[in-house]
Amino acid sequence: MNDKHAKIVLTGAAGLVGQNLIVELKAQGYTRLVAIDKHAYNLDILKSLHPDVEAIHADLADPAETAKWEPALRDARCLIQLHAQITGKHGELFIRNNIDATRVVLEACKRQRMPYLVHISSSVVNSVANDDYTNTKKQQEAMVVHSGLRHCVLRPTLMFGWFDPKHLGWLSRFMARTPVFPIPGDGKFMRQPLYERDFCRCIVKCIEREPQGAIYDIVGDTRITYVDIIKTIKAAKGLRTWIVHIPIAWFAFLLRTYAVFSRKPPFTVDQLKALSAGDDFKGVDTQAVFGVAQHAFEDAVRESYCDPTYSKIVLKR
Repeated sequence: MNDKHAKIVLTGAAGLVGQNLIVELKAQGYTRLVAIDKHAYNLDILKSLHPDVEAIHADLADPAETAKWEPALRDARCLIQLHAQITGKHGELFIRNNIDATRVVLEACKRQRMPYLVHISSSVVNSVANDDYTNTKKQQEAMVVHSGLRHCVLRPTLMFGWFDPKHLGWLSRFMARTPVFPIPGDGKFMRQPLYERDFCRCIVKCIEREPQGAIYDIVGDTRITYVDIIKTIKAAKGLRTWIVHIPIAWFAFLLRTYAVFSRKPPFTVDQLKALSAGDDFKGVDTQAVFGVAQHAFEDAVRESYCDPTYSKIVLKR
């Protein structure tokens, strides 16, 4: 697709990827964007940053609300499917937002004869982890692959960047507030974090080229341990936080205790298990496939958490 005035619709648009993708799409000259999301607070942030983007507040999993957003699919050239439940205390949340919502969206796409769909899956579909997020993301991807719609699938690893309410963004803010930062075990869990801006540029290439049925594993170029990620963030922000190591079992106990008092804990026991699972993901060469040269990790961290425009804007979980 070479028409930058064609309509592009994004579901889950007010989340981490969506907010960054809209910045990137506009920077590349795309003018007709429709953002759909059920999170009112985050959608208000999007609207304040981008008053020219059509924003629709709707719950995709509720068939009764389809009339709010399905008309926006008419005459659209492409749909970017971003909606997902990433963390949560109860399994039904993952089923509702990863499975039920996707079923409703795919049915609407068929009715409106959507020409092309870019589905954002996750590297966890290749993971050894066994949790609600991993299992429902596998089901969600399979639904897209077997939908009969023209599509491609992108599977990113752990992402970080502007607007991040979880993951490295939460860790960055927590580190700035506390004199002591706990690390589970020795912290030498290998990670392959992916910078949002690099990932969004890969998505834009898929919008432009419309590869049919392609599945791309998008992995951060840098292989770095969890403890070194923390040290990099600490150095970039000029923090003096004391990093301490505690046994993994004790760390898990603290997470369970915190979850009792928090409706939306930022870090769960399932995520701790995934962190220490030993995954080593293989991905495409983003430079060769998409023409996207990834940022050096230190530079990406500095942009993410020291940028004067976007680093102070934090979404709600």
